[in-house]
Amino acid sequence: MSALPQESPGRILVVDDEINAREALVELLADEGYAVESAENGQRALERMVDFEPQVVLTDLKMPVLDGLGLLHRARKSYRHVAFVVMTAFGSIDTAVEAIKAGAENYLTKPVDLDALSALVARALEKARLSEEAQRLRERLDERVSRGGIIGEHPSMQRLLKLVQQVARSRATVLIHGETGTGKELIANAIHHNSPRREGPMVALNCAALAESLLESELFGHEKGAFTGATARRQGRFEQADGGTLFLDEISEVPLSLQVKLLRFLQQRSFERVGGNETLQVDVRIVAATNRDLAELVREKRFREDLYYRLNVVQLDMPPLRARRSDIPLLAHHFMQAHARENGFDIKRFSDDAMRLLMSYPWPGNVRELDNAIERAVVLATGDTIGVEQLPSFASVAKVDELNVLVPGVTLAELERVAIEQALDACDGSTQRAAEMLGISQRKIQYRLKQWAERAEGESDPLTSSETDEFE
Repeated sequence: MSALPQESPGRILVVDDEINAREALVELLADEGYAVESAENGQRALERMVDFEPQVVLTDLKMPVLDGLGLLHRARKSYRHVAFVVMTAFGSIDTAVEAIKAGAENYLTKPVDLDALSALVARALEKARLSEEAQRLRERLDERVSRGGIIGEHPSMQRLLKLVQQVARSRATVLIHGETGTGKELIANAIHHNSPRREGPMVALNCAALAESLLESELFGHEKGAFTGATARRQGRFEQADGGTLFLDEISEVPLSLQVKLLRFLQQRSFERVGGNETLQVDVRIVAATNRDLAELVREKRFREDLYYRLNVVQLDMPPLRARRSDIPLLAHHFMQAHARENGFDIKRFSDDAMRLLMSYPWPGNVRELDNAIERAVVLATGDTIGVEQLPSFASVAKVDELNVLVPGVTLAELERVAIEQALDACDGSTQRAAEMLGISQRKIQYRLKQWAERAEGESDPLTSSETDEFE
């Protein structure tokens, strides 16, 4: 897109084979502040549109090489959001109607009334902007649905999302493994919404939230009179998810007695309601999740090995937040905006110290803990900036063990190297972002990397204190 003055209210392309009329319109529209370019016929206009990307095309109808209607028909295929206003010296109603049917926003008769021109151009620009905004919103909605609301630019998350896209197209059972609060249910939703089952139901059940007797009824349903309080037949989650996806969270907590019935369903796609004899069959895809090591539970005889292999057709591993620290600013700003909007607050940013603290804390509760911390900070903020004082006190506690070094017992140079290397790892190798995180210059990090590389090859001696001070 062409670079435009920031104050320009819009981009207009004037197309007319009469040079005097064309230049007069260009001058008039430029005086009103628009960014304006011109072309002498429809063919030249198509060439100009590639680089200029106009929002409104003001075109004559009768022109050599390619006339206005021809331009309109050809441009509509590639420039759906451009508004066209046609001009004709003939005042032909038939021609105007044809132009409107071809997609023109409106038409003007020559000689052009300047007041009418200004009004039409303003309306056409507004329509073009609304069309562009609607397209952007659709694209953002499509992306959000595709990603399941997942925010993450770290390579580990990008790899995971590519796997989600690939796995979603199949019928395979998926096991999602990750720590509490990493967003396993979001991944399950993304799988469903990217699958051929997206029009079907997405049903979720937390297997750890119910006692064994209630869990069996929730999964498989029950018949009237099956147990005390069963006053009517009730569908279970399998029936509710027919034609869609069933997400079983904390699958490791399913009792052994129920694991047999779950295994049978995965093998035969059939089951019976509690207290019933009728065998039911449904078309359900299973996506399970756990924060525990199911292989270890199998070795401990606390989880059936055959069920484990049935569930673990495809395993997706959720990275903990501490392993993708470069996503923390994205997540923090997203949560800040969401909670500020919900509470009617005007909060716009984090202080540098606050962001540095968010980046340094290990977040054992992962994304969920970060979300809760940001909500608290939004509520406590007194201005438009979240500072350290609004963050939970636990976030400010130094985590020396996160450096994997013993203090005392190491030199300051060794501590510095650990800090720089871990900052670079958290920032995907970006020396600029690592420098901002550590509060030092980018040049110092670059010099240190060069120094360590040379020292590893035995080409230099340790720096003196004076050399170190040069890069503070």
